[in-house]
Amino acid sequence: MTAHDSHGSHDLHGSCGSRDTDVATAPAAPQGAQQAAPHEVPEGGVLAKPHRALSVGIVSVVLLIAFEATAVGTAMPVAARELDGVSLYAFGFSAYFTTSLSGMVLAGQWGDRRGPLGPLTAGMSAFAAGLLLSGTAGAMWQFILGRAVQGFGGGLVIVSLYVVVSRVYPERLRPAIMAAFAAAWVVPSVVGPLVSGTVTEHLGWRWVFIGVPVLVAAPLALALPAIRRDASGPLDPDAPAEPLDRRRVRLALGISLGAGLLQYAGQDLRRLSLLPAALGAAVLVPSVLGLLPRGTYRAARGLPSVVLLRGVAAGSFVAAESFVPLMLVSERGLSPTLAGLSLAAGGATWALGSYVQSRPRMEPHREKLVAAGMVLVAAAIATAPSVLIDAVPVWVVAVAWGVGCLGMGVVIASTSVLLLRLSPPRDAGANSASLQISDGLSNALLLAVGGAAFAALGGGMIGSHGSDAGAAGSHPGAFTAVFLPMAAVALAGAWLGTRLRGPAEKA
Repeated sequence: MTAHDSHGSHDLHGSCGSRDTDVATAPAAPQGAQQAAPHEVPEGGVLAKPHRALSVGIVSVVLLIAFEATAVGTAMPVAARELDGVSLYAFGFSAYFTTSLSGMVLAGQWGDRRGPLGPLTAGMSAFAAGLLLSGTAGAMWQFILGRAVQGFGGGLVIVSLYVVVSRVYPERLRPAIMAAFAAAWVVPSVVGPLVSGTVTEHLGWRWVFIGVPVLVAAPLALALPAIRRDASGPLDPDAPAEPLDRRRVRLALGISLGAGLLQYAGQDLRRLSLLPAALGAAVLVPSVLGLLPRGTYRAARGLPSVVLLRGVAAGSFVAAESFVPLMLVSERGLSPTLAGLSLAAGGATWALGSYVQSRPRMEPHREKLVAAGMVLVAAAIATAPSVLIDAVPVWVVAVAWGVGCLGMGVVIASTSVLLLRLSPPRDAGANSASLQISDGLSNALLLAVGGAAFAALGGGMIGSHGSDAGAAGSHPGAFTAVFLPMAAVALAGAWLGTRLRGPAEKA
C-alpha cells in the first residue's frame, strides 16, 4: 500500500544506518540530539494543535501516492497491450521499485544530515516528472523509463516521511500517525480503481498518468511549511556537518543495477541470459549485505528480523497483486474498471489492520499479531488463482484480497513502529532507508521471479493478439506460477513474526 505504507507497500507502493546485530532497544540519543527529540512535545493526538498542520500535510502526500498506485494498477493491462509490451508487464512495476532503492539510501543520508525538507521536495518533483514521461510514452521502453524516474522520486519521499515522523512525533503517537498513513489509502483504494478504469475506458490510459502530477502542488503546500518549521536542518545544529557516506550511495546504485540485470535476465530465458543474471547477482549480493543490518538474512532477533519481514511481506504481496488485474482482464474478460474494483475493499481492510495494531492493548501481543497477519496474506495470495476455474465467481478475489490487506495493514504498520523504536534519532533516516530497501528490493526481485515464471509459461502472449480480452483462458498456468510461490514466501513470514523483539524484550 510498496509503501499503503509499501502498498508502497504498494508504493510507500514505496522503503539503513546502525549495523547492530540483535538490537533490543534503541540506545540513547547523543546530548545534542536531545534538543530536537520529539519527547518534549505537549500532550495531545496527531491532530492536536502542535501537530495538526504537519499531520494533514504528510498524510496528504500519502494520499497522492495512494491515488497514483491504485490508478496505475488498473491502467497497466491496457497500457502494456497498447504499447505491445505485455511480455514486459512486470517491468512496468519492478522498474519503480528498482530505482526507488537508490532514492531511499540517498534520502536516508540527506535527511539525517540536512533534514527531510530537501529530499521530500526533490522526490515529489521526480515523482511527477516520471508520471508525465510514462503518460506520453510511445513505446514500452519509454513507459518503463518513466516508471523508473517515478520510483526514484518515490524512494526519496517515503524515507523523508519516516524522518519527519521520527523527529517530530513522540513514540506514543507514532502508531497513530502510521495508522493515519494507512487510512489515507481507504478512499483512493475504493474510488481510485473506478476513476482510473472509467478514465482508461473513455479517455485512454495516458490520462491516468498525465492527470496525477497536477495534484502534487496541494500536499506540498500543506506539508512543506510545517516541515520547514518543525523538522528542517540537521538534528544537532551545533555539530559539524557530516558529508554524505559515498560508500552507501555506491552500494545503493549497485543494488539498483544488480536488480535491474536480474529482471532483464528473467524476462528472456535463454542461455545468453545467464551472463546478465550472473553479473546482476555479483553486484547485488555484496551491495545488499553492505546496506542492510548485519544478521538480516539469518533472521537475527530485533532490527534485522524487522527489516527482513518487511521485505518478505511487501515483496510477496506486491508481486501477486500486480498480476490480479491482468488475470481478471485476460482470463475472465472483466473490464479494467471491474478488475480494479476487485481490489477496492483492500483499502478499508488495510486501514482496519493498521488501526488494530495501533491500539495500546495490542502492544504486548504484537509478535503474534504480525504472525497472524502473515498467515492471512499467504491465504489471500493462494486463493486468488482459484478464479482461473470458470465455476469460481470472480468476487472470490475481492474477498480474498480484503483478507490479505487486513493482514498487511497489521504487518506493515507494525514493522514501521518497531523500526523507529529500535532506532536512535540520529539513525532514524538510515534505518528507515534499510526498511524501505528491504521492501523495495523484495518487490523488484519477487516481481522479476514472478515475471520470469509468467513469461516462461507463455504469459507474455496473453492479450497481445488485440484489444479484446478474448485471449482469456489461453495460459492459466502462467498465473498459477506467480501466485503459489508468492503464497509460500508469505507463509514463511509468519515464522519471522516470532523474532521481532530482541532478547532483552523477550526475557
